[in-house]
Amino acid sequence: MILVGSPLKGNELSKLKEFLKQMNLEYDEGIEYSVCMLDDNYQIIATGSVEENVLKCIAVDPSHQGEGLSGSILTNLIHYEFEHGRVHLFIYTKPKNRSMFEELNFYTVIETPDVLFMENRSNGFTKYIEILQKETPSEAFLPDKTIGSVVMNCNPFTLGHHYLLEKAAAACDYVHVFVLSDKRSYIPANDRFELVRQGGRDIPNLVLHQTSDYMISAATFPTYFMKDKIQAKKANCRLDVELFAQKIAPALQITKRYVGTEPNCEVTDIYNQTMKKILPQHQITLEEIPRIENEAGIISASTVRENFKSEKWDDIKRMVPDTTFQYLKKLQV
Repeated sequence: MILVGSPLKGNELSKLKEFLKQMNLEYDEGIEYSVCMLDDNYQIIATGSVEENVLKCIAVDPSHQGEGLSGSILTNLIHYEFEHGRVHLFIYTKPKNRSMFEELNFYTVIETPDVLFMENRSNGFTKYIEILQKETPSEAFLPDKTIGSVVMNCNPFTLGHHYLLEKAAAACDYVHVFVLSDKRSYIPANDRFELVRQGGRDIPNLVLHQTSDYMISAATFPTYFMKDKIQAKKANCRLDVELFAQKIAPALQITKRYVGTEPNCEVTDIYNQTMKKILPQHQITLEEIPRIENEAGIISASTVRENFKSEKWDDIKRMVPDTTFQYLKKLQV
């Protein structure tokens, strides 16, 4: 018997959470759809869930493994995703599950000791690298060029972001700017990308890219298969940094990565510490730029968002480029 929900609620959700707990997994609160297979006693024996285009919380009771239940679960989830126009799908799971998902036509993007990142396209990441290279001026591939990089969410784009880009651009021939395609951000991904493009147009040697689903943020990284949430945050950072260092940076000849100091956000600080450890192993220098402040205080996107909610427009104006300011004013309408 198959039980579906969008998402499950009440007693059915409680049963699902308990089953996942028995499988050493946790229910991710962002789940939008779940499917469960029940035995004759109406007990869950297999399950899987979806959040956006990520398949997660997939588990089969050990006493029912080998019965093809994982394939049935995955088929149901993929059908749901396709019905919602999502054809490029991802899985974050434990490395020990690699062969199981390979048999179900998923392909490894990258693997660390703690996390396996897979997709349902055999050449998906290769195609993404080709897009990045096409977006890059041919001169940036010459051997005598110094190539830097910045990864930003820009929610929204501030004068602090602009300052970081200025510093990077002054020290490099070209700077690749990766704007995260995080769907959970306050401002939509396409709008954030456009704010960076407009706000940074006075810096000529920037090369802007959207990250698609390959470079992730802490908000979208699933932690359901890790009990220790601090360790999960570190695993998230390591996965993202290793993907950048092993595959993206070499393809674009990047040798420097620039970040702002982060005195307040624990996750960002963990991320910076992870980069300090991993990037030098791949001949990439990490440059940490102190955050700037003015009469309105330390310039940060989170402060701008708080000021936006309370309509402190004078403070906002001192923290963002005019293009961002005009965008936020339009949002108010």
